[in-house]
Amino acid sequence: MKIIDFRQIVNLAISPAECMEWVCDALLVKDKAYLPPKYSLRLDNDIFINTMPCSIPELGIFGVKVVSRYPLNIPSLDSTLLLYDMRTGELLALMDANWITAMRTGAVASLAVSTLEHSEAAVYSIMGLGNTARATLLCMLHSRPEKLFTVRLLRYKDQADLFAERFSGYENVRFEIVGDPEKLIRDADVVISCITSAKGIIAPDDSFREGVLVVPVHTRGFQNCDLFFDKVFADDTEHVRGFKYFDRFRSFAELGDVLKKKVAGRETQKERILSYNIGIALHDIYFAGMILKKGTFDCEVSLNKSMEKFWL
Repeated sequence: MKIIDFRQIVNLAISPAECMEWVCDALLVKDKAYLPPKYSLRLDNDIFINTMPCSIPELGIFGVKVVSRYPLNIPSLDSTLLLYDMRTGELLALMDANWITAMRTGAVASLAVSTLEHSEAAVYSIMGLGNTARATLLCMLHSRPEKLFTVRLLRYKDQADLFAERFSGYENVRFEIVGDPEKLIRDADVVISCITSAKGIIAPDDSFREGVLVVPVHTRGFQNCDLFFDKVFADDTEHVRGFKYFDRFRSFAELGDVLKKKVAGRETQKERILSYNIGIALHDIYFAGMILKKGTFDCEVSLNKSMEKFWL
């Protein structure tokens, strides 16, 4: 069993373009994967532990990620992943999954934006300015270097300034900072929310202009959009089937089916579209498999299991 830590993964210098390729490839083989809905253990309203299994026959692997959120920890989100050989059941690796979680989430959000935004989108509003938001914008800027992005940020403590400073070296983005969520959302062409907790609805219905794309990465705060947006998309049907208003979506399909051209994505400039990037184990396990192939990892541990049938 390989032990793969956070720094080893970072040192592989996997590009945003490669992350975009991996999330797209994973969605294209999703039909052949086994992806049960994640199981969430909630200790209170702000603390959760999610267990996320998936098998991918195309890569010959299966695995499980455990992700937790403890608001007082730095960072508040923490992830660990076990990766197995699908043929033998051998445990291949225990790895830190924090880089995987951030980059796969950002890459999927970026993919949703480029796939579902209207053709003249110019103003991109982002709230929840942690690592997931940074990964999302990183993928957006790298995947479309020719486009000038106007990115509107929600001021919270010093996070907006730090976020803008992080991307100060990029010539294809300029930033605006606003003080409240309604100003952030009104007149935006794309709204990306990476907040992990929300108390109620973030903005009233009339804040969302015609043609807007809303990407609630962690799903909170946009339930009102479920009832009046023209189309809703998600990474996986079973992960959103339990949503309060699932049966009242006007139109629903999976993002992967848009990529495969099985269903239409955006059809008019005026459609309001919601894309729930739930975050699925398919991408975690796919990334883990590709990382294991890509790197040379020297740290190996044996659990010294008994080779005898009877050991008691």
